[in-house]
Amino acid sequence: MDGPGACALRLAYAGTPEFAAQGLRALLGAGHEVALVLTQPDRPAGRGMHPQPSAVKQLALRHGLALAQPRGLRLDGRFSEDAAQARDALVQAAPDVLVVAAYGLILPQWVLDLPRLGCLNIHASLLPRWRGAAPIQRAIEAGDELTGVSIMRMDAGLDTGAVYRMEEVPIRPDDDAASLQQRLAQLGSELLLQVLQDLREDVAEPTAQPNDGACYANKIDKSEAWLDFRRPALELERRVRAFEPHPGTRTCVGEVQLKVHRARLGGGAAGAEPGRVLRADEHGIEVACGEGSLLLTRLQRAGGRAVDAGELLRGMQIRPGQHFDCEAPHAG
Repeated sequence: MDGPGACALRLAYAGTPEFAAQGLRALLGAGHEVALVLTQPDRPAGRGMHPQPSAVKQLALRHGLALAQPRGLRLDGRFSEDAAQARDALVQAAPDVLVVAAYGLILPQWVLDLPRLGCLNIHASLLPRWRGAAPIQRAIEAGDELTGVSIMRMDAGLDTGAVYRMEEVPIRPDDDAASLQQRLAQLGSELLLQVLQDLREDVAEPTAQPNDGACYANKIDKSEAWLDFRRPALELERRVRAFEPHPGTRTCVGEVQLKVHRARLGGGAAGAEPGRVLRADEHGIEVACGEGSLLLTRLQRAGGRAVDAGELLRGMQIRPGQHFDCEAPHAG
């Protein structure tokens, strides 16, 4: 039976990285009308540090979608001119729903109020756990066994809105941020399409989040990337996985700084000084930690490519008894 709920929805989309691009790709694949795309301004990247378009921008351009890249959305803020232009674009687009996924800008109240049916957020956690900027990384780092995706109706709080749909995903022992993000992005796209169908049929009923169990996934600071071998090996192993591929984890032996892409728990050596190399062979470089040891299995020298430990050792001498630094070179 026809009615207001049966009408197709007109959408706008706000997102930046590949996680968000997958959601936009799903909308386009399902035949949804996307009247406007918002994404972050191009950022310097790569060895030449040339401005690079976001994954969402690249997808929007390939499909000929209207695009806006405001530096800010506050009408009374530093980038008020950008915000005013974005407001005009959104008013012209007249979306029923604004879908948001890893956009990177806080939505002021005027944006939240503009779409007829509100703003939906694809959030990569089981809310209220891991509200905030880095839910995937913080879940791995904390040793969580489960995470998931929540499709939330946004409000003025930080990821505090009522949830339309939520589904769990197990965190595998070998998951890093990239592998887990891929699965969550796929699930998020599927849940988003279901919620939009519910909204179109006027049967969507969001559930308020509980206050119990709320925690915050703070944005990752570059200082966290340094591996302090005075910490327990289990903590460092999780951090390596949580920060792969970005920002990555780092360490230093002698004058050489290394980026660590993969590591696993080693056999340990009771009483060994943290940072001491216990062994170095084709299987990895085992380093003593405050508790246990960490086996570094894939590394990268500055200006080089990521290689397995055996290949690294063919061009660089690291021997048992040497020490990895426990503090960043600029510390102290």
